[in-house]
This record gives sequence, C-alpha cells and structure tokens, in this order.
Amino acid sequence: MTGATEPLISLTGTHVVHKARSGGLFSRDRVYALTGADLAIAPGETVGVVGESGCGKSTLAKVLVGVQRPTEGTVAFRGRDLWAMKPAERRAAIGTHTGMIFQDPSTALNRRLTVRQILRDPLDVHRRGTAAQREARVRELMVLVGLPKVLADGLPGQLSGGQRQRVAIARALALEPDLIVADEPTSALDVSVRAQILNLLLDLKERLGLALVFVSHDIQTVRRMSDRVITMYLGRIVEESPADVVLSGARHPYTRALFSATPGLLAPIDPIPLVGPVPSATRPPSGCPFRTRCWKADARCAEAMPEVTDAVPAGHRFRCHHPVDDAQSTQDLVLQAAATAPAAPPVNTPSAAKETR
Repeated sequence: MTGATEPLISLTGTHVVHKARSGGLFSRDRVYALTGADLAIAPGETVGVVGESGCGKSTLAKVLVGVQRPTEGTVAFRGRDLWAMKPAERRAAIGTHTGMIFQDPSTALNRRLTVRQILRDPLDVHRRGTAAQREARVRELMVLVGLPKVLADGLPGQLSGGQRQRVAIARALALEPDLIVADEPTSALDVSVRAQILNLLLDLKERLGLALVFVSHDIQTVRRMSDRVITMYLGRIVEESPADVVLSGARHPYTRALFSATPGLLAPIDPIPLVGPVPSATRPPSGCPFRTRCWKADARCAEAMPEVTDAVPAGHRFRCHHPVDDAQSTQDLVLQAAATAPAAPPVNTPSAAKETR
C-alpha cells in the first residue's frame, strides 16, 4: 500500500474483549480476543492473515466486516469511523461495500432456501433494482462463479461442497463490494476442490478489482496469494510483511517458526522448535505474549510489549525486542532454538526400569 492511497478500511488501536463465565456462578474471566490492532487495507490488495488456532484471526475478520464491534479503538471505512455512524448508515456502508465468505458453506447457507433465493436475499434486503433486474443479477452471479444455471432451484444439501462454497462466494459478491473477507474458505473442502476455489477467488479479485483479506492455517497458500502477510499471536498483530520476503526475511521469531513448520520438497529442514502450549487468552503473559515459547526471550520481554519497528522493505513492520537477523537462515534458527530448548526427559527403557526396582 502506498502512502498516496487512501485505505479502504483501517483499524487503529482496536481491542475486542469478551466476558466468559468460568469457575463459580458469579466468576467471569475476560477473553482478550484482539489487542491493539493497527491495520490498513488499500483498495485492490490482498492481505493474508496467519497464526495458530485461537490467535484472533476470525475476530479480526469479523471486525473488518462490521460483525464484531470493538471494545476499544477505531474502525474507519474510507476515512469515516464506522461505529460513529448511525445504525442504518453503518448497515448500508458495510452491507453493500464488504462481503464475507465463511469457513463451512454447509452451515453458512440456509438449507431451506434455493440457490436463487440465497443469491437474491442481499439484493432484496438492500432493494437493488427491480424484480427483473434482481433475477438477472442472480443469473450473472452464477455465471461469474461457474455454477450451472440448472442449480438455481437446488437446495444447498443437493450440492457438492465446492458448489456450496461457490454459492457462498456469489452471495458475498451480490452487491458488488469493494472488500471480501474470506475466513478459512477452503478448510472444510476436499483437497481436490481447494485449488479450484482458490483460483476462483484470485480470478474474481483481478477481474472485479476487489480487496481481499484471506485468513487461513495454510500459510504457504497465504504467501502465494497475498501482497502482504499479517502474523497474529494471542490476539496481537506481531508482524506485517510483504509476501515475497516473509519466507526467509521475516524478523519476528514466531513468523519464522510458523513458516519453518511447512514441508519443503526441494530443501526440507526440521521446523524451529517451540516449547510449551499457547498461553490462555484469559490470562495472557506480561510484556510480549510470545515470550513463554520464544528461544530469544529474556527479562526485558516480560517487562514490556515491544513497540512497532519499521524494517526494510517498506511496509515491513514487527513487534520484537530481539528480532531475527534478516541474514539468518532458517537452519541457523533451528539450531539456535534447539540449543536453548530444555532437555527431554529420559526414556523409560526396560533396562532402566530394572535398575530402579
């Protein structure tokens, strides 16, 4: 994103905190789903979002499309505070300019409605055109996503998984949005159709000039599809990197560990070892949230959350007190992390068992 381009949507200091009941009847914990998110998305760009389960990816997606109101901070659409708008104005802005594709099309679509009714629904709600024009738009949408017209009167249960996701994509495009947020759009599909859906999304993005936010566990697919990659950990954006440098030039230890865990056919290496589970979002660690699993952490990491640091090339930013040197190879980091990992417990072999009797 260039400085001269006004962001389509931007987040500034955005927090989402949920209340979750735990323990006794009157005991409530706070779940820190999103913390201090700063992000700007330009028209026409693709931003990939990666991170482990529970890191806040889906919460970020919901904030971007106005489904989730932030507890604190600002969500601006074309420079205007979304949640300062009147409800009707906000619904019109978000409803017509953004669309969302959910993870599982079998639950995202109303199983009692036909494909025609599903695609007409947003047009009817926002009163787009005449009845004849709405029908024409339904036919246009089906052609756009590669659905045969004979399926117009079919129910979601009569379609394959790939066809249902094409219906979900068509519904998201019905009102000609500027931004599409795809939250794990292929994880519920068979491997054989995932590539088809990904290629369809890329084709539609180019043909329609869409901005696309692509949330996925498949970080290699995210890297190939995106202009920028956002790395999230425990509700925080810890790195933002151009996609073409994220594999070998990421500066945050967590980003490097994530990408090292994907198999490489040409030069396979062991992944960077991360010790211990992801901390609870109800009781995040002090300072840097990654410090409890990071091989570079020290006392400073426990004291304060790192500030955002700008790196080269432009648009590369990260939060880390001890960033990875951009000249360090993944193999170097594997050895470095392994050297600081705690020793494994002894194996209880039959001979050892005899000695302890």
